[in-house]
Amino acid sequence: MSPVEPFGARLRRAMDERGPLCVGIDPHASLLTDWGLNDDIAGLERFSRTVVEALADRVAVLKPQSAFFERFGSRGIAVLEKSVEEARAAGALVVMDAKRGDIGSTMAAYASAFLEKGSPLFSDALTVSPYLGYGSLKPAVELARESGAGLFVLALTSNPEGGEVQHAVRPDDAARRNVGATMLAHLAEENAGEAPMGSFGAVVGATLGDLSSYDLDINGPLLAPGIGAQGATPADLPGVFGVAVRRVVPNVSRGVLRHGPDVGALRASAERFAEDIRAVAAAA
Repeated sequence: MSPVEPFGARLRRAMDERGPLCVGIDPHASLLTDWGLNDDIAGLERFSRTVVEALADRVAVLKPQSAFFERFGSRGIAVLEKSVEEARAAGALVVMDAKRGDIGSTMAAYASAFLEKGSPLFSDALTVSPYLGYGSLKPAVELARESGAGLFVLALTSNPEGGEVQHAVRPDDAARRNVGATMLAHLAEENAGEAPMGSFGAVVGATLGDLSSYDLDINGPLLAPGIGAQGATPADLPGVFGVAVRRVVPNVSRGVLRHGPDVGALRASAERFAEDIRAVAAAA
């Protein structure tokens, strides 16, 4: 049996070939309405199918937000399973935005749901929350390595409430690092020696301004929400991420999805974002 190619290597290739862009699949009620769809299972299915049809064969990453499917119960999960399957079949990498975090056997069960080969929801990577302690993520880290999948760990998020946890200084740390910096350091250890980059990334908001006081060069990808509707632009990326900008995977959701349900308009918007981001990264 040939070894599984790690997520980091597959992501680097996808970013180089398709452009460094992640588009969210976020079927929240207001967006379904904007598309002229009902806020029901038929609307959810139509929305998800349209995004996958428009983008899965051309963007590097699609990121379904699990909560917007879960709210419809088992039928919504069935739509999510189909969306993941079809997106991956078309060549996109799928990052499941579920932000799971727990301990022990519960964390292992979450990992199995999204990171175990053969699971109906198997995804190329999963967002996870480390705020029960980074060590609580061990089952997900181990299964990701085994499956050739990746993780994106919440580190420095774009929501203003995140600072009360992520900026808190650890009294037990000799370097007096805050919690966000601690998460980045853990990820750098996970990715040490991996080429072209590791599979364990951080979520770092593109709206946070100058982050030069943080070591973002973790040899892994940085998933960066905030481009588009939240106010950040591709031109802001070098100022936020510095030398790590070439490993940034900017996430755009509403900035692209607002152009639906027209498939051509969705594609054109994604292509513009991808080209703008590619140009900025190349010049950095």
